[in-house]
Amino acid sequence: MGVIRKSFISPHPPIVVHEVGKGEERKAAATVGALQRLAQETAKIKPSTIIVTTPHGPVFQDYIFINHKKVLSGDFKRFGAADVKLSYENNLNLAREIAKLANSQGIPCGGLDETLISRYRIPEELDHGVMVPLYFINKVYDGFRLVHISIAGMPFKDLYRFGSCMAKVVEDSDEEVVFLASGDLSHRLAPDGPYGFNECGPEFDGRLVDYLKVPDREAIMGFDEGFLEEAGECGLRSFIMMFGALDEYEIKSEVYSYEGPFGVGYAVAEFAPEEKIQGETLLDKLERNDIEQMSLIRSSEDPYTALARKSLEMYVLNGTVMDIPEVIPEEMQSRRAGVFVSIRKSGRLRGCIGTIMPTRENIASEIIHNAISAGIHDPRFNPVTEDELDDLVYSVDVLGEPEPISSMAELDVKRYGVIVRAGRRSGLLLPDLEGVDSPQEQVAIALQKAGIRPDEKYTMERFEVIRHN
Repeated sequence: MGVIRKSFISPHPPIVVHEVGKGEERKAAATVGALQRLAQETAKIKPSTIIVTTPHGPVFQDYIFINHKKVLSGDFKRFGAADVKLSYENNLNLAREIAKLANSQGIPCGGLDETLISRYRIPEELDHGVMVPLYFINKVYDGFRLVHISIAGMPFKDLYRFGSCMAKVVEDSDEEVVFLASGDLSHRLAPDGPYGFNECGPEFDGRLVDYLKVPDREAIMGFDEGFLEEAGECGLRSFIMMFGALDEYEIKSEVYSYEGPFGVGYAVAEFAPEEKIQGETLLDKLERNDIEQMSLIRSSEDPYTALARKSLEMYVLNGTVMDIPEVIPEEMQSRRAGVFVSIRKSGRLRGCIGTIMPTRENIASEIIHNAISAGIHDPRFNPVTEDELDDLVYSVDVLGEPEPISSMAELDVKRYGVIVRAGRRSGLLLPDLEGVDSPQEQVAIALQKAGIRPDEKYTMERFEVIRHN
């Protein structure tokens, strides 16, 4: 039976590597001392494998990269210290078992096709997020294999659940593991720092360090993504993966150090699993909350959103297009209109397809076909799969008649959508969209969607919608 003996949070500023900093590392003396202590604690454990999660490997929105190279190597060449090199055997069995289990739970992850790596020049060498903490460990202990994993832009719950998959795979192995979650904190702590100052930066660092001391896993999962963007944080997703791997355990934590000498926050912390939690874990709670929330959403669906959901579910499960139900509101049977169907998963867009003008015999038929298109044929996304159906939330926009306008002054982004046209090209943007705050932004996005340059001659129309969600 395998075990994760200890987990650590580590920053990764290359300047703390002596051959890179050349004395400048003294300005981060607390971090250097804490990383040396982290290395000594790791050497005491003598792990057979170290798992490292990093925000600086190949990072994708909806796919977790797990390095499948046989030998994992890197250096500090890009930081002026090409002679500092590290190389480790990849624990391929552990890496593949992690990918196998996570994929079976609907979390896309694994290696990358060689053609894809070559075409897009995706680096497979160890990034500095891995290299910096291992530089210190390597000085006192090198008898381990490595698993190299990148973060992804997935919802926090999926990253946390991925961490729990790692823990289960380790438990089913004979490995003694140290988990290293690499990540800096805010990059916006000082006006003279490389990324400037934002008041959210110090607030984020202060809150996170307090949460790490407890540790308060639920609070760490609860940061607002808009706030995180303002704070310019780096490592939170890496930390969330690590906490997911400790989900079933009570945790004893110690923050070794925190400082921000170069306008970037550096924290080093240790987390030791203790006895197993009796009762509900955080992952249990998150999944229970999701079920309760989805039950509430389903119970409040109106006939429009219910029809969109049922039509996509039938198509995904049976490959058939459903008939128009016999019992639906009169308007859905007798009226024709353009309809947009939007699908979201974990608050993020999963598909959106619509028609500006009616193309079917009535609104019901328009909804059925556009819901299938949104789930299966939106070119921005992979087709919806059966295991996703319970997690999807639908909205339906029924469009009013477009009317020509002569200027942006006639637009109101909350009330009106906009259609732009130039020849056969046209682009549409719905009203009341998050992040679209002015008619100028609204038109610019619609032009971009249509492939129309802003300096071309184009016409504009506005329309109202009735939104069902």
